[in-house]
Amino acid sequence: MIENVVEYFRNLPAKQCATCGDKLEEMHECYQTQCEKCNSQA
Repeated sequence: MIENVVEYFRNLPAKQCATCGDKLEEMHECYQTQCEKCNSQA
């Protein structure tokens, strides 16, 4: 069982773009899976 929930979330890997693999700049109100560069090309 997870003893410290905060530590669990701190240790999660950074979210990556589904298209190019670059690290995403996460926003709390958004669940996007592509970076801005790939999203604008679509």
